[in-house]
Amino acid sequence: MDAKERRQYEQLVLTPIPRLIPRLAVPTVVSMMTTMIYNLVDAYFVGKLGTSAAAATGVLMSVQAVFQAIGFMLGHGSGTNISVGLGAGDRDGATVYLSTAFFGGMVISGVLMALGLAFLTPLMWALGSTATILPYARIYGAYMLVAGPALTMSCVLNNVMRYEGRASYAMIGLVSGGVLNMVGDPIFMFGFGMGIAGAGLSTALSQYLSLGILLYMFLSGKTISRVRISRVARRSYEWMHIFRNGLPSLLRQVLNATSTVVLNLSAAPYGDAAIAAMTIDGRVMMLFGSVLIGIGQGFQPVAAYDYGAKKYARLREAAVFTWRVSEVLLCVCAVLGWVYAAPVVRLFRDDPDVVSVGVVALRCMCVAVVAQPLSVVANMTFQSIGRSREASFLASLRTGICYIPVLLVMPHVWGLFGIQSAQMIADILASAISLPFLVSLFRELPPDDEPSPTDQAYQAAVAAER
Repeated sequence: MDAKERRQYEQLVLTPIPRLIPRLAVPTVVSMMTTMIYNLVDAYFVGKLGTSAAAATGVLMSVQAVFQAIGFMLGHGSGTNISVGLGAGDRDGATVYLSTAFFGGMVISGVLMALGLAFLTPLMWALGSTATILPYARIYGAYMLVAGPALTMSCVLNNVMRYEGRASYAMIGLVSGGVLNMVGDPIFMFGFGMGIAGAGLSTALSQYLSLGILLYMFLSGKTISRVRISRVARRSYEWMHIFRNGLPSLLRQVLNATSTVVLNLSAAPYGDAAIAAMTIDGRVMMLFGSVLIGIGQGFQPVAAYDYGAKKYARLREAAVFTWRVSEVLLCVCAVLGWVYAAPVVRLFRDDPDVVSVGVVALRCMCVAVVAQPLSVVANMTFQSIGRSREASFLASLRTGICYIPVLLVMPHVWGLFGIQSAQMIADILASAISLPFLVSLFRELPPDDEPSPTDQAYQAAVAAER
């Protein structure tokens, strides 16, 4: 066990959970919130161009979600293998898994970008664009497609860093890109008179800056794993391990993209104002959700490493602690969102039709926020320990199995309110379904921690130092 592995063991096994998870979660929460904030900044400045322009950013959310889906699948899939392997004392596969995920993501996202640019107009129609939204969607969409490969590869690197317990490094890369985007939006859009093209260019440049900084961390030796094209896996089972463990993330992101398209199509009969309102509310909820996802991503490396090191009681403690902290913070967010719903929507688009639709939907989503922590913690627990079948099912609940049917059925029952309340209903259902899965897992695992090869390696390293 070398010095980096020893520090990782001391951090992920010996540090008390109430200190460890906040320490890992804070950089990730900051990273996630920065990403969401610069999405909100895009929505704020683009909203000044008109309701149809504001709606165009909602149409393109699904494109970003697809590129994120590839990155999260490969990042979580490789990161889980890396962290569980390091917890079990196996270091050799880290560079293989990372290199495979990184270069695999480069190829897949490059192909998606080329196809999207080649069929740009049909793609915008398919994603829910209307005739008035289309001109804005085509311009903004071209930049989002060009930025896609950078987003995918950044997601891979960011997630592997977290699984190594180096979330602060990931925060540097993501925050730097976010700050550039927030500064660049008004300069390109209004200073250079580029309009919505300026928002797209600013976002694309910020994505590539983040990628460059994150990649530097790996190339400069600040991590255990390395990016080496010569170490890309040549055996199918290593690819399968990545895809299997990353499948829950892929499903979650693809269903998120699909549900966005269904939402846009369902809202279209109510006009551009309805699409714009749901887009604004969705971005606000992504900001609240970034708190939850950030805390959960601080929990995941602990869960994966401790499971590999056979620290089962510690795994349970970490999951319960993560749920409790998330619930408290999300309740605070929900209260703020409910009370200030009208000013928040009006901030992005001061259109009476947008505000009237957005306020009701935002308050329904605030109820949904309170239900989310249980389902997210359950999903992340199963994914972190490599139980991909259960994790894939749980990942499909919020934005797929529960949400899409509700979104298709409820407008026929309650009209516009059926669209506004769909996420609330889906989140409550998802949490109710997730609870027995998590309870069953806790009963199934051994009740106490057990000795592991990692413990022996650490004790030998400490004895040798003495």
